[in-house]
Formats: sequence, structure tokens, C-alpha cells
Amino acid sequence: MSDFQKQLRENAKAVTDLLDKLLPIDDEKPESKLIEAMRYASLSSGKRIRPFLVVSSAEIFGVASQSSLRAAAAIEMVHCYSLVHDDLPAMDDDDLRRGQPTCHIKYDEATAILAGDALLTKAFEVIAEEATHADPQVRANLVLGLAKAIGEEGMVGGQMLDLLAEQRELDMPEITRLQRMKTGMLIGISCEAGAILGKSSEQNRHALHAYAHDLGLAFQIVDDLLDVEGTAEEVGKQTGKDADAGKATFVSLLGQERARDQADMLAQQAIQHLDLFKEQADPLRELAGFVVERRT
Repeated sequence: MSDFQKQLRENAKAVTDLLDKLLPIDDEKPESKLIEAMRYASLSSGKRIRPFLVVSSAEIFGVASQSSLRAAAAIEMVHCYSLVHDDLPAMDDDDLRRGQPTCHIKYDEATAILAGDALLTKAFEVIAEEATHADPQVRANLVLGLAKAIGEEGMVGGQMLDLLAEQRELDMPEITRLQRMKTGMLIGISCEAGAILGKSSEQNRHALHAYAHDLGLAFQIVDDLLDVEGTAEEVGKQTGKDADAGKATFVSLLGQERARDQADMLAQQAIQHLDLFKEQADPLRELAGFVVERRT
């Protein structure tokens, strides 16, 4: 295992441990099934790439680990909520996620919807608490940044475009916009969160935003490649669904070889945006390489 992979794994464990504390079990509560479903959706194994982006960007600006880990856990709650809802029969209708039954299969549809709702709401509670940062303006900026990233002009709007893509064929600019909204916006706030917590300059936030923009597109292209090249056992979810649904993707438009080249180019482009941070941004540089090389 490389030093980077060890760092990624240690960060994932720290975030998982915090999520465990933020979502305590209480079997005496009548709503305990909801809490159990929230834990099932958020504590399962995962690479925790978005939390890694939060913590790594925060380290550039000397942010205390308690602050960055709480912001990271909140953003991971949002990511997990989105997966729970994406997997529902009314959306992507998936039975498998990270190699395990999806939340609505493990429990039921109503419980899965409520678990997603509760994770989203809990994320804003965590960010708004003083323990995340002593400065209320910083907390307000985090709330605003996250809300913009995941609302109708961000992740949720991107999911709407994804549903519409099943009804008509999209061209490259449309697919790029869809994926920027559905995947890239949450990756973007994950990177910018470190600069917000560190009260850093607009220039630094812009550099991290540019890095995240290219990283997010590279990430999605690799996801499209894995949907074509990977197996359910490797990826942890059903593959080939986009092709079966006739949905246009980066791979269907570019072909596998050109798509792979484009992902590599975007990763290198992302790394160049980090030049002003020097060696402090090395974990983010290594993550860009990891994203395009992953098989899960």
C-alpha cells in the first residue's frame, strides 16, 4: 500500500468514526429504524473522496482537524443522501451499492426516502454548530456554499437532467453540464470548504474551484468507463445500465480510448491549478492520479 493510499484510508476511518458519533444508536426511540437506516447508508465502506478533499484542502491553510473533519462528515452525509435517493425505483432503480443491498432494498422505500432526508438535514445541523468553527460567518459561508452546490442549480438539478437524458439524446456540452451539476458541484464545495474554513483569499478559492472542476469531470469519465469496462463485483454496483437505457455518456460519444485520454488530460490540468500551493497540495495532486487509475 502506498503512502497516499494509507493516508486516504486513515482519513476515511476518521470520517467514519465521526459519523458513528454524530449518528448514535438509541433502540429505545420509536424512530430507531430511521437512525439505523441513516447509519447503514453512511457508515458502509467507501473511499470517502469528498471528505478527503475537504481535509486536504483545509490542511493547506492550517485549519484545525476538528473543524475540517466535521465539515467533511457533513459533506459525506450529503453525498450518502444523494446515493440513497438516486438508487430509488423512481430514480436509477439500483439494488446494489458498494457491494451491499441499497437502502430501500435493505429496509423499504419510505424508510430510504426519510433516511436521505434526515442525512441532508443533519449535514446542515453539523455545519451550523459552533464546534465546526468559532466564527459564525465562516459557518454561514459553508452553509451557503453547500446549499448552492446541491440545490436546483447543482446536484439536484443535475439529477433532473439525468432523468431527462433517458428521453432524448444529449450532445457533449449538455452531458458536460449535466455531470458538472450532478457530480462536480459537490466535489467543488468539498475543495473550497478548506479555503472557507481557513478564511483564505478569493484567489485561493478560485484555484481550488478550478482544480475541482477538472477533477470532477475526470471522475465522471472514469465512472462512465467503469460502467462499460468493469464488473459488478469490481465496481460494487450494477454495470452497463447507461448503455441498456440508451443514455449518452462521455464514453458513448468519445469511445473508450478517447475518453480515457480525456480523463488523463483533465487530471493533469487539475494538478496545474495547484501550483500556487506548492508541496502543501501534494495530497490533492496524488488524488487526481488516483481518480483516473481507480477500478472501483
